[in-house]
Amino acid sequence: MPGWNRDQVAKLVDHTLLKPEATTEQVVAVVAEAAELGVAAVCVSPSVVAVAAAANPAGVRIAAVAGFPSGKHLPVVKAQEAALAVAAGAAEIDMVIDVGAALAGDFAAVGADIGTVRAAAPDAVLKVILESAALLELGGDATLVAACRAAEDAGADFVKTSTGFHPSGGASVRAVTLMADAVGGRLGVKASGGIRTADDALAMLEAGATRLGLSGTRAVLDGLG
Repeated sequence: MPGWNRDQVAKLVDHTLLKPEATTEQVVAVVAEAAELGVAAVCVSPSVVAVAAAANPAGVRIAAVAGFPSGKHLPVVKAQEAALAVAAGAAEIDMVIDVGAALAGDFAAVGADIGTVRAAAPDAVLKVILESAALLELGGDATLVAACRAAEDAGADFVKTSTGFHPSGGASVRAVTLMADAVGGRLGVKASGGIRTADDALAMLEAGATRLGLSGTRAVLDGLG
């Protein structure tokens, strides 16, 4: 698709390492690779934020997850996880909602959960992971749209499709389009989960994504020439 080059796409990427088996050496390597590739941020597990920060002379922005990957943690636990990650050097937090609460239509609980994390990390960029594939499969378009609105009302900066760990799947053009329409440019939209090729990435950007979560960043960028 016309209109996107390698450098432009790189600046929209969260270069991600969230595998539970990730080692300290791999965290150090992913930070170095993020600096080399010129991405927006590197996204890691909260327990290794300090490692990433110590291995970051280039000053790459660090993002950490909270309530990951199930979202079934108590809000206070997510909030403490986010606060500790920020204290260790994270500038961005990607939190997971309670998907079951959204599917039950309890968007007051969804919003309260997000708001608790927002209050605990007031200066961090807050991205809210909705597990869009699960919401669409089990609740339909209206549920995903309502989750976006709850995130916006609670002070989120981004809505995000997926953890990449849910069996329902990751990002889709349908989900990104719905999410982008729901937030109307007031929030960012992060597409994440299963984006493995340049064509996948461009399709998400064309659908309205303003950030991409990629674990295979180099392969995607190499596909752009």
